[in-house]
Amino acid sequence: MQAYRLVERVSEAEVAARVRDLAEEIDRDYEGKDVVLIGVLKGAFVFLADLIRNLRVPVEVDFVRLASYGAAAESSGCIRLTKDVEARLEGRDVLIVEDIVDTGVTVDWMLKHLKQHGPRSIKVCTLIDKFECRRCAVPVDYAGIRISGGFVVGYGLDFAEKHRGLKGIYEVEFLNDGSGGAAP
Repeated sequence: MQAYRLVERVSEAEVAARVRDLAEEIDRDYEGKDVVLIGVLKGAFVFLADLIRNLRVPVEVDFVRLASYGAAAESSGCIRLTKDVEARLEGRDVLIVEDIVDTGVTVDWMLKHLKQHGPRSIKVCTLIDKFECRRCAVPVDYAGIRISGGFVVGYGLDFAEKHRGLKGIYEVEFLNDGSGGAAP
């Protein structure tokens, strides 16, 4: 693996503030509704845990697990469902909770998949919106932090299964090792 260092992009305090802000928005929009939050594993579990602790509206929580990255720094674009939703979604308001929306391919796939369950509505909440990377036009209804460029880790996001436990958001800065090799 190529050598790299981590450069802080968003502090722990900034992340916590944005999560609180998102919870307030969601509380306003979903007051009195039958809401199911669907966390996308593995990356969204930290964000989802903090988000629900900040919500006042009652919610049901479920998870899906999708594979599109493997150990690479870029999405393969090929989505595999490895754990499906178990909650009943028909006639309910669904909020997809993602760690990051970049190309939009995963969210596009999720929206199509969940619509088959007959929900009343589906919206998308993401901690990080990398809007400049879109390949699919997908709605992001709640975005915590908008960033451009760079591969980021921390607060649930990983690089080769490492760095999920960092409390802020860090950019992976690949170091030139002189070999001319490309980053993973």
